[in-house]
Amino acid sequence: MGFGIKELVVILVIVLLLFGTKKLKGIGTDLGSAIKGFKNSMADEDSKANSDKPEGEAEKVESDPQNPQSAATNAEHKDKSA
Repeated sequence: MGFGIKELVVILVIVLLLFGTKKLKGIGTDLGSAIKGFKNSMADEDSKANSDKPEGEAEKVESDPQNPQSAATNAEHKDKSA
């Protein structure tokens, strides 16, 4: 039900004949720059979303009532990250 190697080669040859090498190179370059721009904008949005949170909300430290050392362990991790 899937495409094998032979089918993919035939499709690639047909695309190459239809568009030509120069046109495919331009399409690949444009597609690559579009993907790069998308990734950069997503990274900017993530950093912007993280900087908008108040300092206390960025890393919540939850303690486990069953394990009193969990609060101390979480506090140590928080101190190391700062």
